[in-house]
Parts: sequence; structure tokens; C-alpha cells
Amino acid sequence: MIAPFLNAIFTVVDFVFDLSITIDRTKRLSQQATGSDKIVEVPPDPKPLPPAAQRALAEAEERERAREAAAQAAKGADQAS
Repeated sequence: MIAPFLNAIFTVVDFVFDLSITIDRTKRLSQQATGSDKIVEVPPDPKPLPPAAQRALAEAEERERAREAAAQAAKGADQAS
């Protein structure tokens, strides 16, 4: 009665070891093929902005450049005084 139960346990343990060996060999093969065994997440391609959003972004960048230019001019005027 114990023998079939032990046989089932040893079969499961043997399967787990075989699975572990298969995973290790797959990792080694991928390392040889690619030079790295790390799995890298690749982000999805960015969606293009609609024209209205592109215009708004360009306007915001222009305002930022104008603000920086004004700050530089004010800083230059303070140093010249």
C-alpha cells in the first residue's frame, strides 16, 4: 500500500527535477544565443500626438523659451547695473 504512494511521490520529484534542468538549459541556450539571459520588457510604440496636441506642445515650448530669454535678459540687465 505504501509502495504506490512512494512511487507517485518519486515520480513527481523526478518530474520537478527534469523541469528544473530544462529551464536551466533553456536559460543557458538563450544566453549563448543573445549574450544575455535577462528578459527585457519592451515598451509599446508611442502613439503619435494629434495635431492639436502638437500645436499646444509647440506653444508651451515657445512660451518656456521666451520666459528663459526674458530671465536671461533680466539677469544681464542686473549685472550691467
